[in-house]
Amino acid sequence: MTGASEDPAGHVHPTLDDPVVTALSDGVGGPVGSRSAGHVWWTPTRVLVLLAAVFFALGMVQKSGCYQRHWIYDEHRYTHMCYSDLPYLYTGRGLAELDWPYSDDPQVRARYEVMEYPVGIAYFAYGAAWVTQKVTGAGDVHARADQPTGDLVGTGEVNKELRAFVIVNTLVFAALAILSAWLLAGVNPRRPWDAAAFALSPALVLTGIINWDMLAVVFVAGALFTWARGRPLATGLLIGIGTATKLYPLFLLGPIAIICLRERRYRDLADTALAAAASWFVLNAPAYLGGRTEWKRFWEFNSERGPDLGSAWLVLSQIRHTTITAGTVNHWSWGLFGLWCVAVAVVGFRAPSTPRLAQLGFLVVAGFLLVNKVYSPQYVLWLLPLAVLARPRWRDQLVWQACEVLYFASVWWYLQGDLQPSDGQDVGFYWVAVIVRMLGELYLVVLVVRDVLYPEHDPVRSGAPSRAPDRPDQRNRAEEVAFHA
Repeated sequence: MTGASEDPAGHVHPTLDDPVVTALSDGVGGPVGSRSAGHVWWTPTRVLVLLAAVFFALGMVQKSGCYQRHWIYDEHRYTHMCYSDLPYLYTGRGLAELDWPYSDDPQVRARYEVMEYPVGIAYFAYGAAWVTQKVTGAGDVHARADQPTGDLVGTGEVNKELRAFVIVNTLVFAALAILSAWLLAGVNPRRPWDAAAFALSPALVLTGIINWDMLAVVFVAGALFTWARGRPLATGLLIGIGTATKLYPLFLLGPIAIICLRERRYRDLADTALAAAASWFVLNAPAYLGGRTEWKRFWEFNSERGPDLGSAWLVLSQIRHTTITAGTVNHWSWGLFGLWCVAVAVVGFRAPSTPRLAQLGFLVVAGFLLVNKVYSPQYVLWLLPLAVLARPRWRDQLVWQACEVLYFASVWWYLQGDLQPSDGQDVGFYWVAVIVRMLGELYLVVLVVRDVLYPEHDPVRSGAPSRAPDRPDQRNRAEEVAFHA
């Protein structure tokens, strides 16, 4: 027997569950009714997969202005908001010559900087460059080492490869976005439509192709999926691979520890942590053994950089007209993040019932971004899969993502110089955009904390079975997914 918010198929239907969707449904005949039999083939998951594909394609169209101009260094990339790191790193990190990212060859290092990303991204970028040059028939690209690097940029052959490189990466990102939507839809089988806020996200449209962040997003979505199905080893494996790609998936281990300690699932915690560590070490080993100095570049780069785009630290330094050193911001940002994690742990342990992984994961990652010394526009993707499951309400998602869209536009105006007053005064509008973005994120943080401490406000728990079993190992699979996804 279906509940009041469930459709005939047993899914919690958004037109019956979410006030915003319920109101919008009036224009197309109202909420789904008890006589609706649904569609045999168009299941919620398939609809979400299609929506993710369509919206990611819109993101590709949004970047088409820069694609037509080969991403040349001019104001067009900012005025049309189509900037992407991908083509610049193809020519700026030796990928155009297919140099191994962790090569310690003196000639290579004299020509190109080391990739400042974790090994997962470096491996992927190298593979994408290899595919690009095979597809474009580039020939012996190693012979380019005889030419000055400045002569390579802008040539017809390299311009052709730049476009192909972006296409190769983007097609993979699109597949990962679709896979992420599928995984998120399966985290809680009763609530597949919660993943719609991911598939239809304006943040996904605007930022999905800026950098390689989609590689880590899919591992976070996969970790949420496998954890909901009681597979700690698979969860740890995905977290480890994700951490080798971007650091932030590592932060899921803290929430998992809170859940396991509350429920005395010590074996699950150990399995997850060991699998994460093992997969991270395996992926990092080739780079470390091949070029230890080059492998360390990611860690050195992040340690050496000072306050950067999107961060409160940059706003503070500009308002005070002073320089905040990298060492100062390192100590303060990590110290504040440590305090934030303690606060999340207190909330997690004081909650009347065990919080969901998406809730605690969102809180930890949000805290990291709020106090970090750089908050690039594409970092919204780090929060997206966690946020849509942590607080599956369209009103709240739209408020938060509207703030992100405002910042997305503002950062390009800022880089173009359009926000600089004619009298040379401070860029106050950019500061406002940074603060609005942070307030939008804090708005969602407050709601998630409330849901954790007062579970009757949590949309997932309010529609879950009312009787909680006495012991975790007595839960049936449907209940475990509903309560812990």
